[in-house]
Amino acid sequence: MAVKVLIPTPLRNLTNNQAEVNAEGNTVKELIENLGKNFNGLKDRICDEKGNIRRFVNIYLNEEDIRFLQGEATVVKAGDQVSIVPAIAGGKY
Repeated sequence: MAVKVLIPTPLRNLTNNQAEVNAEGNTVKELIENLGKNFNGLKDRICDEKGNIRRFVNIYLNEEDIRFLQGEATVVKAGDQVSIVPAIAGGKY
């Protein structure tokens, strides 16, 4: 089953400049694996060397932070929308 994944601007160079892509999987973790297979380097930007979602990357399922659901084990279904949102820091001190 395909789930729509929204890609943030800083990662679009890895998805052929696509803002939205479809990914297959039953959980967020499986979606990330599928994205990694279809878009070289994308999983490496989302996950650390142990395969865990990087702490500065926020993932939302239908506008709800997966950290408040079941994390990477959060179940997804057809028609769901997943958003990848990297944290941004900076500014003038």
